[in-house]
Amino acid sequence: MEEPNCMKSMPDNHSAIIGFGMCLPNERIRVTDIAAHWGQDGEMVSKSIGVREKTVPGEGEDAFTLAFEAGKQAIEIAGIQSSEISAVFVGSESHPYAVKPTSGMVAQALGVHPFCHCADLEFACKAGTAGMQIVDAFVRSKQIRYGLAIGSDTAQAAPGDVLEYTAAAGAAAMILGPEKSKDAICRIEQTLSFTTDTPDFWRASKESYPNHGGRFTGEPGYFHHMRETIKGMLETAKMDVQELSHIILHMPNGKFPSRIAKECGFTKEQMARGFIVPHIGNTYSACSMIGLAHVLQEAKKDEKILLVSYGSGAGCDAFLMTMLRDGIALKPDERETAYVSYSELRRRAETLATH
Repeated sequence: MEEPNCMKSMPDNHSAIIGFGMCLPNERIRVTDIAAHWGQDGEMVSKSIGVREKTVPGEGEDAFTLAFEAGKQAIEIAGIQSSEISAVFVGSESHPYAVKPTSGMVAQALGVHPFCHCADLEFACKAGTAGMQIVDAFVRSKQIRYGLAIGSDTAQAAPGDVLEYTAAAGAAAMILGPEKSKDAICRIEQTLSFTTDTPDFWRASKESYPNHGGRFTGEPGYFHHMRETIKGMLETAKMDVQELSHIILHMPNGKFPSRIAKECGFTKEQMARGFIVPHIGNTYSACSMIGLAHVLQEAKKDEKILLVSYGSGAGCDAFLMTMLRDGIALKPDERETAYVSYSELRRRAETLATH
């Protein structure tokens, strides 16, 4: 395979993750409760998709509030002043406004300096990692010292759609800076993307809920793009699977990443730290970044990490990273988990869909 053009002129300097954070609603709904409403066997549904429960956004929680909380935590971990951040990119499928940037709202709420690059990004579930790539390029080119990339979503699904079992809410934030920063946690060695026009998932501008191609979302969508991206990254990096300590794949459900992991020869141990979908569902633009946040808490110095996100429509972003120090634990969420009923789930979903 010929080396992708995007890897042929990479500068020697690298960016590094110096801070990270995440935010999840404390409310959940069990897959069995959703299935019961539709007269289905909940245990069978849960087992088939590999998800037991998913997060549900609370009253007043949206992609902006979740992004703010994740960004705030990332700044605390980084140990920098928010005014030192010179770029903020927020990726989401559920920006609160059709026309008004979430990134600008987040930047001001966090106290970022007004002379700051800001933009909202959309590319299905990989919009957050697209932001990471942009910030990485800014840092490596020395246009900025620190930048913030956030993936945040309150994902929606039509009543009775299979996506209703997994569409969840959450946010993750990554602050990138120079590799030589004293607080650098994880170096970004390489990044690449693989993109095609594959209509596996879409939503027209005035529609409340997305449409999808059912099984078409599998092989020509998720599996083809993940397969090619993983192969491309390993070949350009000249690495063997065994050299990777942690692997985070986009998790639309528990079944898809498990299948591609088995196909690529990834072990359960390599996948374990970042495989969070059974407990929270698919948080869309935040999904793989939340998996990364879990890994960054427990990975050890010099361990290699592979992150591959996927966005329907369709494309993948891949990152090869190396830990520069042992991981940093985030403050535990001390809120108690609360479970909502199916009727409450629908009430909140309809409120979000009409705003």
